[in-house]
Order: sequence, then structure tokens, then C-alpha cells
Amino acid sequence: MKRPPAVTELIDELKRLPGIGQKTAERLSFFLMRGKAEQAKKLATAIQNLKEKIVLCSTCHGITEADPCDICSDYKRNHSQICVVEEPHDVYVMENMGYFKGVYHVLMGVISPLDGIGPDDLNIEGLKEKVSKPGIQEVILATNPDMEGESTAVYISKVLKPFTEVKVTRIARGLPVGSDIEYADSVTLLKSLEGRMEMG
Repeated sequence: MKRPPAVTELIDELKRLPGIGQKTAERLSFFLMRGKAEQAKKLATAIQNLKEKIVLCSTCHGITEADPCDICSDYKRNHSQICVVEEPHDVYVMENMGYFKGVYHVLMGVISPLDGIGPDDLNIEGLKEKVSKPGIQEVILATNPDMEGESTAVYISKVLKPFTEVKVTRIARGLPVGSDIEYADSVTLLKSLEGRMEMG
């Protein structure tokens, strides 16, 4: 028996999401189908609001409803210290730790030749622009400790080498190699940030 086209369409769309395979997409589809219409409408509205209301902060490239974001517009933050992360959700991971009081710069990815992503595809020029302004004292490279994250950190440290008055540091090896900052617990992440090393 063939599935109704509406169910097949939903399964296909859900499978496009990261970490969602055929079986999970089927389970979610049938869960939504069995649930109340109001629940499905709320989900649809939340997704629509996400696309209509959320923008990238023009300063850090984090996600926000108001540009600039709360962090970039907060004069109490230490604007002389920039933490460089891969993706917008990494900002929330760092913020949940409650330790870092500087500002952020989101690269929107990492250098990954296998995926056809080079330095020009990332928000590196924006970082250079920030660092070229007076008052920046430290850039903390908090990319993931995997091959792509490491090569991106090394590349950025070379790009920033001419700015001799700016200290460029890398989060310590408290995070297991190949892991993702997103899944690190607060204690591990805090130790990794506290133990950061200067890049030569």
C-alpha cells in the first residue's frame, strides 16, 4: 500500500534535516499525523517565525531578532576580546558556560577542501576588518578540535600574524580530538577556554 502523497512529502522534507534518517522521519511524520491539528499548526508557525524573524547580526554573524545582537550591543561586554566560533549555535554553547565576557565572531563554517569550502567562503575578511580597528587585544580561536577546525585555526592565526599587537590564542586540548564544541559539557569547555594557548 502506497503512502498518501502528503505523508511522503513530509517524510522527504524531514529527511533533509541533519541527523534525521528515513526511520526517524517516518516516526515524526506519524507522530504529527496522530497528534492534534493545533500541535502541527504551532510547529509550522514556529518554523515560519524562525525564517521571518531571525536574521544574522551584521557585527558577529550570530543569530538574532534585532541587529546588532544583544551581545554586540552590550557596552558592558569586553569588546577587546573576540572569540571566533564556527557556527551561530556555538555562541549559545559558549554563553551557557557563563564565563566568557567578550564578544564573538562567527565564521559560518570551516575550511573543508573535500566539501569545496575554502577561506573565501568563510567570514574571515570580516574578522580581519575587526582586528584592524584599534582596541582589539585578543582573538580566541574556538573552532572544533577536528581536522577542519584545526586547519581553520592555523589559517586564521597566519592571516592575523601581521597584527602584532593582537594576541591570538587557541582553546586548550580539554576537548577530545574530533569532538564538537556543541556537545562539550560546561566544565570541559571552561577548562579548555581557561587553558588556551598562544599561537605562534
